[in-house]
Formats: sequence, structure tokens, C-alpha cells
Amino acid sequence: MSRIYIFLADGFEEIEGLTVVDMLRRANLDITMVSVTGGLTVTGSHGIQVLADAVFEEVDFSDAGMLILPGGMPGTLNLGNHTGLVSLLKSAHADNKKIAAICAAPSVLGLNGILEGKRAVCYPGFEEKLLGAQVSDDPVAVDGNIITSRGMGTAIDFSLAIIERFLGEAEARRIAESIIYK
Repeated sequence: MSRIYIFLADGFEEIEGLTVVDMLRRANLDITMVSVTGGLTVTGSHGIQVLADAVFEEVDFSDAGMLILPGGMPGTLNLGNHTGLVSLLKSAHADNKKIAAICAAPSVLGLNGILEGKRAVCYPGFEEKLLGAQVSDDPVAVDGNIITSRGMGTAIDFSLAIIERFLGEAEARRIAESIIYK
């Protein structure tokens, strides 16, 4: 199975990043936390330090099955300013690979032409940055190879949508039940 990468920048929203990692690992999906800071330690928007699995510059992303961006500020801005990550996202989009982003992070996709013609959602106030997207206010939007979500309160739904994409609805439901969710 292909590997899933989640990108962590200083100022990322801890719940959005770590909920995804936790939920996908519960589903036995291969997810790697990748730091874009130049070192393994990443500090979230609420001062929580996280030790990433790898540093961006040392990873070969040729096995990528999905790229995930958590939101948070200034984490989203730091992700969008990382030229290597933006290049990787554009290449993945051109190859129709799966991309997911939550909270403010869908703005990185929108500002780089990745949401053109797609249904997408984001944290309120970032809608104008979802260039070319059909914006809704659903908790999660799945459109082709793109999954977007609105914020910390939708992190579990976002994670379950990713699990469903890889392993099907029954497995997503099983994981939801295992954590006493809905």
C-alpha cells in the first residue's frame, strides 16, 4: 500500500494534525509525519512540541498515496511558503494523486490552482482563497482526489473520510465505533 504523508510546520493546529495521525494508525494505514522546519521537532500553534518521523528534504515521496495538510496559524502560512512542498502538491495534483487539507490549509491548495472546479470547504474567512472551487459549509468535502474539511471540530470526520477513501466505508465505521464516535 502506498504511504500517506502529513506535513507539519511550526504553528500547525495540533488536534488537526495528530487526530489524523492517530486515526489512520488505528486503521493500520501507513502515515508519516513530515517536518517542513528543517528539523524533526515541530511546535504547534498552542506550544505543543511534536517529534516528526522525517524531515522534508530527506524524504523520497515517489510512494505517496496521499498528501495531507493540517491547518492552524501560522502553520498554514508556513506550509504555503515552503517551495518544495508547494511543488510536491502541484506535481501530485497533476498526477491525480490524493490530497487532503483541513481548516485554513485548503487555502494553500486554492492559491496554487489545485481546487479548480472542485467542491471544497475551509475554516470560515478563508473562502476567498479557495480559487476556482465550489465552496460549501459541509464538515467535509470529498471531490475526486481532493478531501477538505473545516477545522478542529471536524478532525475526526476528516480522518474517517480519509480512512474510507483507502479502506472503505465499513472500516471507517468500525474505527468510528471503536472510539465511541457517533
